[in-house]
Amino acid sequence: MCLGIPGKIIEIFEENGLKMGKVDFGGVVKTVCLEYIPDAQVGDYTVVHVGFGISKLNEQ
Repeated sequence: MCLGIPGKIIEIFEENGLKMGKVDFGGVVKTVCLEYIPDAQVGDYTVVHVGFGISKLNEQ
């Protein structure tokens, strides 16, 4: 079983050649790898599992 947590991307940047982002989980902000979501943009929602964004979510 895996646990994916939804969050909102609030910043995108590159670190050591990887697409990274700051993701807000209801007030807690974490740095997340966004390499698996190449079309991710600031304002998108994503499901995060062990520090990796694994899919985009519809805001609804």
